[in-house]
Amino acid sequence: MTKTILLATTALFLGAGAAAAQTPPAAAPQAEAGQQGVLVFTPDFFADQRPNTALDMVNRVPGFSVVDGDGSRGFEGSVGNVLVNGARPASKNDTGSAVLSRTLASQVERIELIRGGAPGIDMQGYAVVVNVITRRESSRQSIFTANAALFEGGQNLYGGSYQFTAREGERTWGVTLSDGMSMSDANGMGPVVRRDGAGAIIRTEDYWNDQYGGGTSIRGNFATPLIGGKIDLTARYGVNDYHSVSLQTGPTVRRENLFDNDGSGGEFGVVYTRPLSPRFNLETRFIHQFNDFESVSLSRDRVDGVDRPEQRFVSEGNSSETIFRNLVRFERSPALTFEAGGEVAYNMLETEQAFSVGGTPVPLPSASVKVEELRGEAFGKGTWRIRDDLTLEGGLRLEASTISQSGDADQEKSFFFAKPRLLATWTPMPNNQFRFRFEREVGQLDFGDFAASADLDDDRVQGGNADLEPEQRWISEITYERRFWTDGIVSIGYRHDEIVDAIDVLPLDRGLSAVGNIGDGTLDQLAVNILVPMDRFGFSGGKLGFRNTWNHTEVTDPTTGETRAISGVRPSQPIFTIQQDIPSWKLQWGGAYIESLHQFRYDPDQTSGFRGSDYFELWTEYKPTATLSLRAQVNVWNDFEVERTVYADRTPARPIAFVENRYIDPRTFWSLRLRKTF
Repeated sequence: MTKTILLATTALFLGAGAAAAQTPPAAAPQAEAGQQGVLVFTPDFFADQRPNTALDMVNRVPGFSVVDGDGSRGFEGSVGNVLVNGARPASKNDTGSAVLSRTLASQVERIELIRGGAPGIDMQGYAVVVNVITRRESSRQSIFTANAALFEGGQNLYGGSYQFTAREGERTWGVTLSDGMSMSDANGMGPVVRRDGAGAIIRTEDYWNDQYGGGTSIRGNFATPLIGGKIDLTARYGVNDYHSVSLQTGPTVRRENLFDNDGSGGEFGVVYTRPLSPRFNLETRFIHQFNDFESVSLSRDRVDGVDRPEQRFVSEGNSSETIFRNLVRFERSPALTFEAGGEVAYNMLETEQAFSVGGTPVPLPSASVKVEELRGEAFGKGTWRIRDDLTLEGGLRLEASTISQSGDADQEKSFFFAKPRLLATWTPMPNNQFRFRFEREVGQLDFGDFAASADLDDDRVQGGNADLEPEQRWISEITYERRFWTDGIVSIGYRHDEIVDAIDVLPLDRGLSAVGNIGDGTLDQLAVNILVPMDRFGFSGGKLGFRNTWNHTEVTDPTTGETRAISGVRPSQPIFTIQQDIPSWKLQWGGAYIESLHQFRYDPDQTSGFRGSDYFELWTEYKPTATLSLRAQVNVWNDFEVERTVYADRTPARPIAFVENRYIDPRTFWSLRLRKTF
C-alpha cells in the first residue's frame, strides 16, 4: 500500500512539473554547461543559505548527496563522488567532503553537477558527481570549528578542528589539526526480556549501554606546478580510541560486557598530472597508508552471588595498503574522450587473536594470521557525447589478484575478473533525464573476515575463513529524473542485481561460524527521491522532501536450505524532510523524520537485529555574519528494540532455545557546533 501511495504522489509531482514547464520559468543562477547532462550552480544560487564553506554549498545542490567512498582496497571504484577542479584528492582518506570543508565559500567560482558522465570527467562508477571549481587568486584562509555532543544520562563528547589553507598563484598549501569524536545514537536503557520457545518468560533484567570514542590527527597538503604539470601532496598521522560498555542487572544478576580499542595510523599520497600534448593528459598517483590496532572484549556474569567464568577476546595487529596508478586521457574532440591505464596494489593485514573462558584458552580457526594481496588492474573506457541530449560511457576493467594467507593456515588463491560497464544518459527534453547502467562489480574481500572475531554482547564468536572468494554482481539499473520549479526534483530508480558467491555467514565445525560464500542471490531495489520547493504555496524559502530505498534480497540459507534475506540489508528506511531559509533572520532550520527501519543478521545459531521507529531530527543554524555560524541539533528516538532468536541446534528445523528482546529507550542528544572563518 505504501508503495502505491508513493508512486501516485510521484505521478502528481511529475504532472505538476510538466505543467510548470509550460510557463516561462523564473530566472535562476543555474545554467547548462554546454550539454544537458551538466548543470552549473553559481554562488548566487546559494545566497539565501549564506554558506561558509564549499561543503555547505554542495550539500544544498538539489538531488545530490555527498559520498566519500566505501574505503575498500584499491583506488578505482572505491573513492567518492566529489571532484575539485576536475580531480579527486591525493589520498582516499582525504575525502571530498574533507577538502570542501576547508574551502571557504568565497573561493568557489561554480559547482558543476555532472549527471551520467561528461568528456574528461572520471565518474568512478557513479551516475552523478559534482565538480567544484575554485578561484585562482592568492588568498589566506582559516576555519576554526568547535563541536559538542551532549547526551541525556550518557558520556558527553567534545571536539574541534583548525584548518589553514593558503594560495599564491598556482601554489597551495595547508594544515589541518583535528580532534574528532565518534558515538552511537542507539545508546540507552530499558528492560531485557528472555522467553523460551513457547513464549514463557525465563528472565527479566534491566539493560544499560554506552559507546563513545574519538581521534586526534594532523594533516598537511601541498600543491605546486612541476615540470610542466602539477603535483599534489598530502600526509596524515593520527591516533584513535573507541569504548563500549553494556550492563544487565537484576535482583541477583549482574552481566557486564566491555570493549576497548586503541589504534593509530597514517598515510601519504601524491598525484602528478601533466599535459603530454594538447590532446593527451597524464595522471600518476601513489598512495601508502598504514594502521595498527589493539582491542579487548570482556564478558563477566555474576548470578546468585557466584561469578561465572570470564570470557575474554583479545586482538592486535597492523595493516597497510600501497597503490600505484597511472592513466592517460586522450581528448579526441570536445565530445569524445578515451582513458587507458593500470593500477597495482599491495595490501596486508597481520593479526594475533586469542579467546579464553575462565582463563582457559579456546582454539579458534585462523586466530593468528597474515593476509597479503597483490592485485593488478588494467582498464580502458570512453565517453562519447553523441548529441547534446545523449551521452554513452563504456569501459572494461581486467583484474588479476593473488591472496595469500600464512600463520594458522597457509593458503594462496588467484583470481581473474573481467568487469565491463555501460552507462547511457538521455535527456529528451530540458529537465528530464533517463540514465541506464549495466555493470559487473566485484566486491573487495574484508581481510578481517580471514581472522577470528567476537561479539560477546550477543554471545557470538566467529572463526576466520581462509576460503573466501570475492562476491560478484551483475547490475542492471535505470533511473528517471525530473527537475522542476528551479530546485525541485523527482527521481525514481530501479535496480536488479544477480549476485554470484554471495557473502554472508555460514556454519563451521565445533559450533562456530564464519563469514563466507553461501551461494547465489538477488537484489531488487526501488529508490525514490523527491524535493519540492514550497514558495508558491506560501512557505517562503521552504522545501519538503521524501526519500527511500526499498530492498528485496533473496539467498539460500546454508543451515536450513530455505530462502531468506541477505544479512545486513535494510528492507526500507523512509525519510521525510523539511527545511527553510529565512534570509531576513540570517537563519536556517530543518528536520527529518524516519517512520521505521529495521535490519537483521542471519547466523547458523541465531537471528539478531534491531527495529526502530519514530526517529526525529531537528536543527537550526544562525549566521550573524558571513564568517560566523552557530548550529544546534537535537536527535530523538521514540522506540528502539534489539531482538535475538537463539536456536537449540543446527538441524533444518532449528527449534528455538530462547528469544531475547531489549526494549531500549535511546538517549536524546544535542549536537552543537560553532564555526568561525577568517
